[in-house]
Amino acid sequence: MPTIDHARLTDAIAAIVAAGGSEAAEARTVADNLVGANLAGHDSHGVGMIPAYIENRVTGGLVANAHVSVEVDNGAVVVLDGNSGYGQVVGQEAMDIGIERAREFGAAVIGLRNAHHIGRIGQWGEQCAAAGLVSMHHVNVMGHKAIVAPYRGTDARYVTNPYCATLPGTDNNPPTVLDFATSMVAMGKIRVARNKGEPAPEGALMDSKGQPSRDPNIMYEEPIAGALQPFGAHKGYGLALMNEILASAMTGGLGCRPETKYDPPKIINNMLSIIIDPMKLVSRQFFNSEVDATIAHVKASPAADPAKPVLVPGDPERASRSARTTQGVPVDDETWREITAAGVSVGLTDAELNKIAGLAA
Repeated sequence: MPTIDHARLTDAIAAIVAAGGSEAAEARTVADNLVGANLAGHDSHGVGMIPAYIENRVTGGLVANAHVSVEVDNGAVVVLDGNSGYGQVVGQEAMDIGIERAREFGAAVIGLRNAHHIGRIGQWGEQCAAAGLVSMHHVNVMGHKAIVAPYRGTDARYVTNPYCATLPGTDNNPPTVLDFATSMVAMGKIRVARNKGEPAPEGALMDSKGQPSRDPNIMYEEPIAGALQPFGAHKGYGLALMNEILASAMTGGLGCRPETKYDPPKIINNMLSIIIDPMKLVSRQFFNSEVDATIAHVKASPAADPAKPVLVPGDPERASRSARTTQGVPVDDETWREITAAGVSVGLTDAELNKIAGLAA
């Protein structure tokens, strides 16, 4: 498994995106976002997505150099269309508008529909937190087949429908960033397990007959694949269902159903974001002191394993970011093969990409 310096990996991914028709600024934005996910430890949403992105570019499901268009503007409530553009670009643009409106009105509700895969949702929560704002994000996925089974079901009916909530940092604590798929694991983690030849986590999958399985290959079987399980039984399913409806019915987007699947398939996200300026509700001093006191209280719980202290959301990502920035980003051999194949499909060569990434012989 190669370990690649994050800056060189970013250059390699930017070269592929640019070769796929993106302007330089867009290529860099996409690459920074994807490598940022790897640095945060979320390889499922990192550079391994590039083969799917380039496939969607080639088939027309992903539009290069697209930007958001405003469909509804009621001041604090705005609906945007992503026009099938790179989610890394239109997601950032949507949050820019949301941050501006939250500062003006105290709160903003932003509906983003028809965006190509918007990546790690924590990125958008972090963008709001960096602006001193609280945010919550409900996301669904449509445009390709379902991959997650509802609680008590035996086949897939929706996708991984992530939820994210963030708090801005204080003088004593960095931002708190909660970001998770409502399935037991994200589909990208199953892709990573398959590429590494490793079993899926216990309880994450069921086969096409509804039986538990740890074989990641069942998710790629045709004509009937297996399904991811929701986390927390009925609780994860309930949150997934709410995300499915909030992100579609309140943005003008669509849900994941057979009649909304594209042919050829593409990855389309809809996201409903609620962004709040906490200083319009309480003083900064009170907000910061309450956040700090609560985090200190929780972290003071004696660790069951002294080597594993109590953490809060965002801590694992910060630790991974620190380590991988110094040590490099691990990319398994199969994922790198798929990435270079995507580059070759848009006119680059294996040798060029290996050189850019610092892997040339």
